Amino acid sequence: MANQKEKLFSEFPPVSTQEWMDKIIADLKGADFEKKLVWRTNEGFNVNPFYRNENIEGMKTTDSLPGEFPYVRGTKKDNSWYTRQDITVTGIKEANAKALDLLNKGVNSLGFKISVDDVNPETIKALLKDITPEAVELNFNVCKSKALELTKILADYFKSTGADLMKCVGSINYDPFRSLLKKGRACDNWVNESIEMVKAAVSLPRFRVLNVNAYDVNNAGAYIYQELGYALANGNEILSKLTEAGLEAATVAEKIKFNFGIGSNYFMEIAKFRAARWLWAEIVEAYNPSKNACNCASKIYSHAQTTSFNMTVYDAHVNLLRSQTEAMSATIAGVNSLTVLPFDEPFKKSDEFSERIARNQQLLLKEECHFDLITDPSAGSYYIENLTKSVAEQAWKLFLEVDEKGFYENLKEGTVQNALKASADARFKAAATRRESLLGTNQFPNFTEMASSKLGEDGINKSACCCVTEKGDYQVLPDTRLATQFETLRLSTEKHGAPKVFMLTIGNLAMRLARAQFSSNFFACAGYKLIDNLGFNTVEEGIKAAREKEADIIVLCSSDDEYAEYAPEAFKLINGKEMFVVAGAPACMDDLKALGIENFINVKSNVLETLRIFNAKLGIE
Repeated sequence: MANQKEKLFSEFPPVSTQEWMDKIIADLKGADFEKKLVWRTNEGFNVNPFYRNENIEGMKTTDSLPGEFPYVRGTKKDNSWYTRQDITVTGIKEANAKALDLLNKGVNSLGFKISVDDVNPETIKALLKDITPEAVELNFNVCKSKALELTKILADYFKSTGADLMKCVGSINYDPFRSLLKKGRACDNWVNESIEMVKAAVSLPRFRVLNVNAYDVNNAGAYIYQELGYALANGNEILSKLTEAGLEAATVAEKIKFNFGIGSNYFMEIAKFRAARWLWAEIVEAYNPSKNACNCASKIYSHAQTTSFNMTVYDAHVNLLRSQTEAMSATIAGVNSLTVLPFDEPFKKSDEFSERIARNQQLLLKEECHFDLITDPSAGSYYIENLTKSVAEQAWKLFLEVDEKGFYENLKEGTVQNALKASADARFKAAATRRESLLGTNQFPNFTEMASSKLGEDGINKSACCCVTEKGDYQVLPDTRLATQFETLRLSTEKHGAPKVFMLTIGNLAMRLARAQFSSNFFACAGYKLIDNLGFNTVEEGIKAAREKEADIIVLCSSDDEYAEYAPEAFKLINGKEMFVVAGAPACMDDLKALGIENFINVKSNVLETLRIFNAKLGIE
């Protein structure tokens, strides 16, 4: 059998890269290879259409194993992760009962969002009643003014239960910079506060109490290299200042937790988490931390949370598809814990159904897909190895730029916030022109859907923030989802009543059908009512049918060559009674404009701005 295999492979001689290139160039028939097939990423590097073994030659990271420095392949030798679900504590008994119920349904990591009034020994004891701290990861999110007190309370509580403190795993989300990023309020005493947090948590060796909340940056619209670069700069600022103050580098590093977001760029997100382990290990090693058997100080502890930036109100069940692929990216990449946000996060308080689905999205990856049984399955992939290297290089460049002055100083100067705003604006523009797709919102929307009735009392949800309510003097992060502008536009249409858009299809069969489909998709983004047709023999016949349907907008759908004849005739017959739109960008466009025809829609149109103009003309506010 082995001989047969050898003979089989010998019949297929190796194909060189040049041979592949020659074949590709021939198939392109004169088209530019770079423009046609090379992907120019938002991260600042190019991605080729194919990679080969020679593309990973010389990469030192490909020689390491899971659990080996620099941990590109993972900080551990398995791929187990904590399945986390968060609970907003509004009642102690209710929250405790919910936590116990979740633990019976497959969750092994709990996140408690508690108010400042609940930070006292009696309340925490009641909250954690019947929960075995050694058996579950426990995470707490509280106003940073109460984080130190909570740390001390937890340490005393775990000791009082007789728990093995080496088995108590969790975190307290003290983030020294979050109030500045979210509310513009600086905290110049953050170094001393952080030192106190570390000292208070000494008796909890596996509790992380210094948090880098990179998901805030992700939810602000950051590109992947920015999220990673700023996260590294954030973590290094903490590590640098606290070691300068006299703490051991290993002690500080083992108290830092990175909370990343996960976007929908599937393979790039896998690369991000692999690069994060690598770069953080290199940063910590530069401080010469004290060594131990596991070299734990250099191992990043990463929690991942599906992003809210690309979640939508309309066609909200598509959020399930987005968060599922995001969860796959994170777990394939080997994160320590994961939170999948409920699909209804943008528009209401999650309920039992949406929370169950979010929880089961993770359980499915474990119980059905067995993702937890395979460590770093992407290792050796020429493509992902190159993505990892490229993401790491771009993130490292950004890290060095920020680190030169310091992360905190960059925040106070607004450098980070301005860069993220520029990225968010670029992504908003990409969504408006449909270069970045949001299925169900700017591509293939369900124009019959009504969202007003499902919105909460406060309308479209804003992202969660820290407890500080007063605005400070510093610039804050952007706080708008990618779909918000489209949703605002469409909600205005709902409130007013949907205009009727009539497709006047005529002429070339293939072109009229294609342009009617494009136009329907275009106007559905604003929730207009669409009236499609199979075709008309004459323009006059089509306009008559449109008026019978009481159309507000008539869209001429035909071929470029036929527009020179049909468009002037239709424009004259309509005579301003309805809005007239030509679907496409024909060569005769200038001639048509000279006749007074103003409205054209095509693949180069800014969908959002064009629909805003139509709304304004129709009196929709």
